[in-house]
Amino acid sequence: MRTVLRVVNRVLIGFLGLVLLVIGGSVLAIGLGAPAPSWWIHDDRHDVLLSDAERTRWRDDGWWWPTVIAVLVVLVVLALWWLTANLRRRRLTEVLVDTGDGEGALLRGRALESVLESEAAGLEGVQRAHVHLTGRRSTPESRVRLLLAPHVNPGTALNDLTTQALAHARTSAGLASLPAEVRLKGVKHGAERVS
Repeated sequence: MRTVLRVVNRVLIGFLGLVLLVIGGSVLAIGLGAPAPSWWIHDDRHDVLLSDAERTRWRDDGWWWPTVIAVLVVLVVLALWWLTANLRRRRLTEVLVDTGDGEGALLRGRALESVLESEAAGLEGVQRAHVHLTGRRSTPESRVRLLLAPHVNPGTALNDLTTQALAHARTSAGLASLPAEVRLKGVKHGAERVS
């Protein structure tokens, strides 16, 4: 669902941006005196955006208002879906732990995030760590952001994270796997003087 929403966001924003760029650019060009093409809806720079005749053309037809209302309802429903999908809480609240007896126990997602975050922050060369659990409670995924100290090898930090912190979290929660998206960022530091 997350990747679908990301693709929908990018396509929608790209399409709207392109439409606005084309319309705005052509209106600006005609407003500055460029000749209007034959297919353009306005004749010259002094033409109004919507004339009285264009505004009231279909007002008396029986299909006009139901069509306008249906289109507006569809746009409102799509806008509400997009808004709730973007604002919905994506944080995993609980993780299902297999206890081995056919039952299961629920582990608070924040607790696992906190432990994983503190262990990741304790790794050599890591100044700060932030962990966010997503996915389903039976198959959680993690997003980890690490702020690395200057002169730390990112490959070493990533290897330490996967072999220590993520491995400990996976085994302690009894998970078959714990996929992680890791983002590494280095601390900004001033230039060093070489003598």
